[in-house]
Amino acid sequence: MSKTIRLTMAQALTRFLSRQMTEIDGKKVPIFGGVWAIFGHGNVAGVGEALYQVRDELPTFRAHNEQAMAHAAIAYGKANFRRRFMAATSSIGPGALNMVTAAALAHVNRLPVLFLPGDIFANRLPDPVLQQVEDFSDGTASVNDCFRPVSRYFDRITRPEQIIPALNRAMQVLTDPAECGPVTLSLCQDVQAEAYDYPESLFAERVWALRRLRPDRSELAAAVAALKGAKKPLVIAGGGVLYSQASDELAKLVQGAGIPVCETQGGKSSLPDDHPLNMAAVGVTGTSAANRLAEAADVVLAVGTRLQDFTTGSWALFKNAGRTIIGLNTQAFDAGKHWALPLVADAAEGLAELSAALKGWKAPATWTDNAMKGKTEWQAAAAKVTASTNTAYPSDAQVIGAVQRAMGSGVTLLHAAGGLPGELHKLWQAGAPGSYHAEYGFSTMGYEIAGGLGVKMAKPDQEVVVMVGDGSYLMLNSEIATSVMLGLKLTIVLLDNRGYGCINRLQMATGGANFNNLLKDARHEVMPDVDFAAHAASLGAVAEKVASIAELETALAKAKKNDKTTVLVIDTDPLVSTEAGGHWWDVAVPEVSSRPQVNAARKVYEERKQMQSAGD
Repeated sequence: MSKTIRLTMAQALTRFLSRQMTEIDGKKVPIFGGVWAIFGHGNVAGVGEALYQVRDELPTFRAHNEQAMAHAAIAYGKANFRRRFMAATSSIGPGALNMVTAAALAHVNRLPVLFLPGDIFANRLPDPVLQQVEDFSDGTASVNDCFRPVSRYFDRITRPEQIIPALNRAMQVLTDPAECGPVTLSLCQDVQAEAYDYPESLFAERVWALRRLRPDRSELAAAVAALKGAKKPLVIAGGGVLYSQASDELAKLVQGAGIPVCETQGGKSSLPDDHPLNMAAVGVTGTSAANRLAEAADVVLAVGTRLQDFTTGSWALFKNAGRTIIGLNTQAFDAGKHWALPLVADAAEGLAELSAALKGWKAPATWTDNAMKGKTEWQAAAAKVTASTNTAYPSDAQVIGAVQRAMGSGVTLLHAAGGLPGELHKLWQAGAPGSYHAEYGFSTMGYEIAGGLGVKMAKPDQEVVVMVGDGSYLMLNSEIATSVMLGLKLTIVLLDNRGYGCINRLQMATGGANFNNLLKDARHEVMPDVDFAAHAASLGAVAEKVASIAELETALAKAKKNDKTTVLVIDTDPLVSTEAGGHWWDVAVPEVSSRPQVNAARKVYEERKQMQSAGD
């Protein structure tokens, strides 16, 4: 009989997590970078005490908001290309529910994170406990059931021995390239403290390696045949290129075959911006260089992308009626979308085998030359909109230009929701793989600062720049204080357009009145006048409000020398966005309205709906 050790369930959990390893660049490291925790009655005595016992091997970090700490954990996993990740634990009730938004973010973006929310008592003797939500018709329900639809794997631990198979399944999901996503182990608070004789083998060190799936022969042959028959081939690089660390293989393929590349939000920085075949952003927030190629392409090799509506222009972007899509993806669900030829494989392995099979074949020179000419034209347009200005209220693009000039392409740039993703996707000139970090799969306001903290934890030696709007900042800014407390410096550029400028522009574009988005158009007795610099300073940051683009560049140069988080605030114009590039996006306009502006917008909407390819 195997040897056992008597531990509480929580102690077994934390000991197990501390023994899981991975190998990066030939060096063995813990696969869990730590645990984010906000303790309450539902986890402090069980998980809290257990974390204390392994604090040297498995560090615990304290945050100020459960959603924010989960964002930081997720960003850490993304910045590590999913090779390392973190866990997040909360008490029951509001603490647990605060993490559900983050779980959805990780689910949509296929990112690994382990959620450990406390739960109600399994024995039910003290029911209802503090923060327990009672279902009148289901005695087994708890708020943690909200994690079910946004977790790749969910388990409620109602007996201490159940943690044994649950941990095995959790690690399989967290490390699987195809299944990867959030795992939730819902920990009944009484069970956390219950003891069991666990087999010592459970706590043996284990090294988890990245699984690299090679393509099926018949699928590879079909993909090669389609590409060899192409006159106008195009590659769309998604986040899977970065997670697979397949940038070198991508470069070899496209350079050898002369195929232009465009990038999704998740895939941007797959190739450096200055690569001659990188047409940069594609889709709704795409460049003119990329989108005109996508419209004409007869074969589209979609690598590691979900092909969501912002990438495909709501399936109105690809206009070549005879086109073929090849879906190179580790997940068959994504590889076969929209009747694509599936090529189920790891991105690096799949690209390498495509390169070998296509050796000696090249796309027509006229197509490649035309793509490079289009890139030159786009670069001129981008330089124009990002140029320095002395206007009192610069555009987002002009602020981006200032940050680019002051900080260069060697930084990691992070952003999420609002108007910045569209402008940055088009205009930011990314350098190394992973240096552009966008959370646009779930478009989560409030991700930015917490996400920046997670990236800095993953890349402590790199300069991390966070760009955020005033709307997102007001939603979730608390982890500025955490970054100061942990000595993890961020440079945060806060663009204040006095409201939700991006959605206000969308409202206007769909015929709507200026209503409830900009602060001046919201119901108010007194106009808010938020002193963002003073607020950031109160959280411990170095903070300054600048009055111009020139002042911003000077302040950014000083920020490089600061040893703690710096927040720079600049007023911007809420109405201006870059007209060059871009594509239509399907946002339904009311079919009936008393307002002529809406009726006119509906007419345009119906015309553009005709561009969509049903069933594709």
